[in-house]
Amino acid sequence: MADAIQLDVGGRTVRLSHPDRVYFPERGFTKLDLARYYIAVGDGVVRALRGRPTTLERYPEGVTGESFFQKRAPKNLPSWIPTGRIAFPSGRYADEICPDETAAVVWAANLGCLTFHPWPVRRDDTEHPDELRIDLDPQPGTDYADAVRTALDLREVLDGLGLRGWPKTSGGRGLHVFVPIAPRWTFPQVRRAAIAIGRELERRAPDRVTTAWWKEERGERIFVDYNQTARDRTVASAYSVRPTPRATVSAPLRWDEVPDARPGDFDLASMPGRFAEAGDVHADMEGEAFVLDAALDLAARDEREHGLGDLPYPPEHPKAAGEPARVQPSRARRPRRA
Repeated sequence: MADAIQLDVGGRTVRLSHPDRVYFPERGFTKLDLARYYIAVGDGVVRALRGRPTTLERYPEGVTGESFFQKRAPKNLPSWIPTGRIAFPSGRYADEICPDETAAVVWAANLGCLTFHPWPVRRDDTEHPDELRIDLDPQPGTDYADAVRTALDLREVLDGLGLRGWPKTSGGRGLHVFVPIAPRWTFPQVRRAAIAIGRELERRAPDRVTTAWWKEERGERIFVDYNQTARDRTVASAYSVRPTPRATVSAPLRWDEVPDARPGDFDLASMPGRFAEAGDVHADMEGEAFVLDAALDLAARDEREHGLGDLPYPPEHPKAAGEPARVQPSRARRPRRA
C-alpha cells in the first residue's frame, strides 16, 4: 500500500494518504476511487456546497469501520478552505468548513468523508435559509416506489404554491426535493412552510402520506420529515457518496426521470459517466429564489380553519412557543377516572 500520493485538483496539490485503503469491500472501491469520483463530479458537488457550512460524515477506515459526524472544522484545515460560523439550538456555535472548490472536497475525502451535509444557509447569512428541503422518508412497509408517487404529488402541490422543486435520490430508500428560496425567512418560518406542504400532501393521500412525528402513528406511509428544516438538521448533498455497501450516491434527477430512476442506478462507478454526459442537471437552481408567501398563507389557513398548529421539534431542540407536548402518544399521561 502506498503511503501517500499527490493529486492535482484544479491547480491545488492535495495529499491523499493510504490511497489503496479499501473503503467499500463489497465493490473493492478504495480511497483513491473516492477522490477520483469527487474530482469527476466536482462542479456539481461544489455547486451544492458552495458557501454553505458543512458537516462531514467520516468513515476513516471505510464503511465497515467506525464513523462519526464532524461539525467543527478540523484543526489542520488549510488556510484556503473557508469556514462559516453557525449557531446550534443549544446556543453554542461552531466554525464549519465551506467547500468552495473541488480541492476542498477531495481534501475532506482524504479524511474519510463520504457524505457532505451542508446547512440550508450561506455563510454570510446563517439565520435565513435559502433552500426549503423536503425529505420523503419511506416507513416500514413502504419503499422507494411509494416515495416516487408522493414526489409526483409534491410537484403539483409546489406548482400550486408558485414553487419549483429539484428532486434527487437520497442514496437510500427515499427522495429529497429542494426548493431554492430567497433568504427572507427564519428557520421556524421555513419549517412552518414545510409543515403546511406536508399537510397538503397528507390531505390528498391520507392513506399514503403522513406528517406524524411519532413512529407509532405513521403506519405504512411516506413520512414528510418536516424537521429536516429545523435548525441544525441537514441532509446529504447532491452527489454525496452514501455509506452503503454498493457505494450509492445522492443523485440529482430531472422530473421526467423520477418515475423510472432507482437509487441503485447511481453509484460511485456509474455517476461520473452520467455527469460527463448530462452535466449537473440541477445547475439551474443557482439562478432561482422563490418566495414562501403562498405556503405560509396555507399554514395560517390550516391553523385558522382547522386548528392545525405547530408539530413537535426534534428532542435536542429547546421547547418552542406553541409546540405541542413532546411525548410519545402511547406514553402520554391520561386523565384519572373519577
